[in-house]
Amino acid sequence: MLLAVICAVAVATIYVAQPVLAQIGGDLGLPEADLGWIVTAGQLGYLIGLALLVPLGDMFDRRKLIAWHLLLAAAGTALTAVAAQLWLLLAGLALAGLFAVVVQTTVAFAADLSTAAERGRTLGAVTSGVIIGILGARVLAGSLAALWGWRSVYVTIAALLVALTCCVLRLLPPDPRDVRTTYGAVLIALGRMFRERLFVSRGLIAFFLFASFGTLWSGLALPLAAGPWHLSPAQIGLFGIAGLAGALGASRAGKGADAGRTAAVTGGALALLAASWLATGQASWSLWPVVVGVIALDFAVQAVHVNNQHLLTSAYSHRTSSAIGGYMLFYSLGSAVGATGTTAVYSAAGWAGSSLLGGAFALCALLVWPSTDTQPLTRDETCPCDRGSGPVRWGQNSMADP
Repeated sequence: MLLAVICAVAVATIYVAQPVLAQIGGDLGLPEADLGWIVTAGQLGYLIGLALLVPLGDMFDRRKLIAWHLLLAAAGTALTAVAAQLWLLLAGLALAGLFAVVVQTTVAFAADLSTAAERGRTLGAVTSGVIIGILGARVLAGSLAALWGWRSVYVTIAALLVALTCCVLRLLPPDPRDVRTTYGAVLIALGRMFRERLFVSRGLIAFFLFASFGTLWSGLALPLAAGPWHLSPAQIGLFGIAGLAGALGASRAGKGADAGRTAAVTGGALALLAASWLATGQASWSLWPVVVGVIALDFAVQAVHVNNQHLLTSAYSHRTSSAIGGYMLFYSLGSAVGATGTTAVYSAAGWAGSSLLGGAFALCALLVWPSTDTQPLTRDETCPCDRGSGPVRWGQNSMADP
């Protein structure tokens, strides 16, 4: 539960800006053209952190690493809360985004703390915190901003991050490491993963998966705010509750991975993802199908995401932080492509065009799925990413069913 809460609060630092952009712009006197930088700053910091900070979890005590990253993320959000100029605001957001990658360190730590038989269920529970943070951030930010202004949002997040730092140091077990490698060697090992079929195929699935996810959540407000609905921001935010229900429903998807059904769960969930766009595409003339589509899409995304992480943390059991960090690079890029693409397509072809785009991303993920490496590593096989640095023996169940 603690690890799930860490994920929820940390990832919220990136997404709470979206519903309060207008307030921030009005308070700081920013032109509308500059508002996009407010979201971009946090995303850029996050992308850098995935590549450069998450692999540190393969070298150092992750309990201490999580605590430091939470504290530094709190510093970034506090700086954002008091910023009176755009450059200071962007610096605070970038700093918060940079250390928000504590989410991936936390997920990797959770995978290593679990037994092999329960790793999938544990990952399902912990990563549900990520979805709660992404979707719940919009509701939290909108409510706090309506009561006390946008700065109260970042003050609250900073306070939560500091409180979580204390909980981490008090409640999480130590994670001592016998470091026999350098930071450069860890980054090189991460780079080698991008030459492995299993890693790249699952990464491409994540890219298209979250491109489809970003297409929905970055574009759905546009048809809902337009005719014939003309919904308010608060009413639009209620659709996030439907998405939350779908994501939480899939929090136990890891049980399928624990039972050796990773391939079946992934394929079925990707098919459901593609089908969900038939429902969400009705947004211009009916709302109930949209609710059904949102639930189905978030269920599918969470199910595939959990199974991907289960497979990768099992395959790279000695490099879980690097594997998760590298995998999430695909996620981050896919989300950005989906968010950018949906607004551009909507302006040209309306919500029907955006729905076709989201469905196309889902079908691309489904096409990549059969190419996933299905050859399990044996107990005596050396991990491909560590050739030349000594043999790494695998457990009996490490890759039982990709």
